[in-house]
Amino acid sequence: MANVTRARPWAKRAALEIAQRAEPKRKHRLYLVTGTAIIVALVVNVPLLNALWTALKTTGEIQSHPPVFFFRPTLSHFAAATYTAGYNFPHFFLNSLFLAVGAAVLVVLISVPSGYAIVRLGLGRRKLMVVTTAVMLVPPITFALPYYLMFQHVGLVDTVPGLVLADTFVNMPLGLLLVAGFLRDFPWDIEEAALVDGCGQLSLLWRVVLPLLAPAVASVCILTFVFSWDDYLFAVTLTASNATPVTAGAANFITSYGVQWGNISAATVMSVVPPLIVGFVAQRYLVRGLTMGAVKG
Repeated sequence: MANVTRARPWAKRAALEIAQRAEPKRKHRLYLVTGTAIIVALVVNVPLLNALWTALKTTGEIQSHPPVFFFRPTLSHFAAATYTAGYNFPHFFLNSLFLAVGAAVLVVLISVPSGYAIVRLGLGRRKLMVVTTAVMLVPPITFALPYYLMFQHVGLVDTVPGLVLADTFVNMPLGLLLVAGFLRDFPWDIEEAALVDGCGQLSLLWRVVLPLLAPAVASVCILTFVFSWDDYLFAVTLTASNATPVTAGAANFITSYGVQWGNISAATVMSVVPPLIVGFVAQRYLVRGLTMGAVKG
């Protein structure tokens, strides 16, 4: 016992020395990882930063050669993009909002019961999931012309409901795969206990399964909202003026007299703000919903 007692101070000192030697290495690694993350973030966001940089310049500074790096910021292009005749930003903004919210709601309403029917009830488990995965691999431009022809016959061209249906179909496979993947690792015991207590199938889905699927549902809502808001392909092919969202509305500043780069950049920056806010606010829920069910024990 005496030898063990005498050895303890030496062990503590050795551990302290090892920790002190490792501390600088940890700091260097932390600085390296942080610096690398900052550089990657700047490189990835170069287009957005360039748009903001351009929107804050005057028209003369935008067209100057060589480029002007030091200037006095102005908000004239933001005011022009908001109130210029021919560019009704509030109308375009509302169209994008209705489009993103409507697509997110529809995807959730369809993917949750569909995923439950596939995983728990075995309804077309193999074929439906294969078809869903195959649809995700098809480029969205493949559906642009068929959508236009079908919507033209039913009067959905240049309407917000038409855009909502198009984006719902494109984002549905992702929502279904997220919900099905979470349900596969979800314990059956709770649902079985609820059924034994007399809970019906619809009541089970609404009262038991849906609250536990909250992280997955939040992820589906966020991703569908962002992807639908950022949609440009269907916004250009399926709209003309009434249902034009902000992503396609910026093209109104391309006129026969030239391209109004300042106004286009300002409109682009303003159109990016809502999805950025949604992403920052719901980042924790998005990461949690995407990681749950990803690792099997």
